[in-house]
Amino acid sequence: MGSNLRLTRRSALRGATGAVALGLVGPPRPAAARDATPAGSATPGPEATPLVDITRVPLWRPAADRGIIYGTSLATWQLDPDYAQLVNHEAAILFTEDDLLWYKLRPMPGAELDFQYGDQFVALAERQRQLVFGAHLVWDEGFGEGWTEDDLWGMDEATARNLLFDTVEAVVDRYRGRVAGWVVVNEVIDAHEADGLRRDYPWYETIGPTFIAESFQIARAADPDAVLVLNEFGFETDDEFDRAADKREKALIVLDALLAADVPVDAFGVQAHLEAGDFAARFDPDAYRQFLADLADRGVKILITEMDVLDDGLPADIETRDAAVADTYARYLDVALDEPAVVSLMTFGLTDRYTWLQEDYPRGDGAERRPLPLDSELRPKPAYDALLGGLEAAAQRDPLWRSPRSE
Repeated sequence: MGSNLRLTRRSALRGATGAVALGLVGPPRPAAARDATPAGSATPGPEATPLVDITRVPLWRPAADRGIIYGTSLATWQLDPDYAQLVNHEAAILFTEDDLLWYKLRPMPGAELDFQYGDQFVALAERQRQLVFGAHLVWDEGFGEGWTEDDLWGMDEATARNLLFDTVEAVVDRYRGRVAGWVVVNEVIDAHEADGLRRDYPWYETIGPTFIAESFQIARAADPDAVLVLNEFGFETDDEFDRAADKREKALIVLDALLAADVPVDAFGVQAHLEAGDFAARFDPDAYRQFLADLADRGVKILITEMDVLDDGLPADIETRDAAVADTYARYLDVALDEPAVVSLMTFGLTDRYTWLQEDYPRGDGAERRPLPLDSELRPKPAYDALLGGLEAAAQRDPLWRSPRSE
């Protein structure tokens, strides 16, 4: 496969190994999933027995009633008929989990851009009257096996600029008017740098720190109406690498510098990958509430983009784990949705059937991960009730997007 890309802090946090940990490829897919029917034809046939209760109120509706767009990440390989029906029922916005990552778009240097998966994804959302949230235009992970460390870190500046900026422009232009918002730049904040910017990032090393501002400017020119987002993780609780307070402080420093330079950052994406183990003791509600208020004071909207709950530190017993995961959802949403600038909530998937945590970071005891609102059989869990309750308790706010489903 050639030399590997550098191990990032987030990859180490995931506990992943090999090519997945190094961002060379997407997470391994079960054979059945890889061979699944493409999104364009993933509708249940007349013989299908639906598992989804379509009579219950979908999550997107109480959210929309309060000016919040609720949705989920999704990939076309996940669209078995039952899950396709669930996503259609529950979500008003769909986050492109991997169909617009480079391992799908440009799997090796010199390859022409391949939009087949992105086209299927956007067409599906349009048929179902759902918005699309595109990710990630600029990231240091998500490359195909054909990319080596030398390919990325070994480029001269002119080559790197042409490769990155031409790709950003082409992708945004292709879906102009069809994608509501873009994660333009993902995971560039370093809690240990004075200016808050990561250095171990290929585009920083080849282009320099201006790659962030230039990427936003190019995306704005390609689609003036799309919401442009800076997306980041690690603000909720401390981990082995960073203090959450430091990450929050450096995020504000980075955002301030971009806004002072008139970079068109419309919204800040908070991934909200949470950890249930001792969450109540480790999470500081007042500090987090202040962080969200500080973001809002800068005039940007706030999107919760990738919410799920890691169940490490919890016993294998399902009832106990599910209760702790639900409590984590409830505690977090009680704080996050109290901020009126939070105008979108996306979970990183809807069902434990398709969670990156099971693939990238399996539990040591072999028990299946249970981080999402519905279990692997698409049955609502206590986390679903916590999510619904959080949305129903949220105050009214001015919406960033209006769902086509509300019209």
